[in-house]
Amino acid sequence: MKLFDTTLANVWRATQSQVYGELTRMSEAELVDVSAEGPRGRKEYTLRSEGRAELRRWLTSPPQPQPLRSEWMLRVFFLGLLPAEQAREELVRIAAAESAQIAELEGLLGSRTWTGDPLSVSGRLVLEYGLRGSAMKREWAQWALEQIPGGR
Repeated sequence: MKLFDTTLANVWRATQSQVYGELTRMSEAELVDVSAEGPRGRKEYTLRSEGRAELRRWLTSPPQPQPLRSEWMLRVFFLGLLPAEQAREELVRIAAAESAQIAELEGLLGSRTWTGDPLSVSGRLVLEYGLRGSAMKREWAQWALEQIPGGR
């Protein structure tokens, strides 16, 4: 769970029960093996060749279309229902949240030794995407702030 929280949780949020439930299903499907057990029921898993094949199949198949759902964009859509000052406050809040996200991701960037191994390269690619996405969202919020009548 600690490894998940410092890697995959940055792109795919899941609770502890979801992660362990999925590991149990993968173990039952013979995609992973329990490779070690520790105190308090702690388990380490190893990917089996069948699991690696399934992962490769999934990685090379076209992604399934996902419904677009963005709570923050839905809120932006309805900002016109707020007084201009409140609408601007929401945009300032979005920009500040993105600045905080950038700081967190930059901290993560600096806390790792980025090697040439495939997972390190992939992790770095995802991290860079997050940094650029947050920078774009912050820039957009600053631009949007100027679009609200009576803007600063």
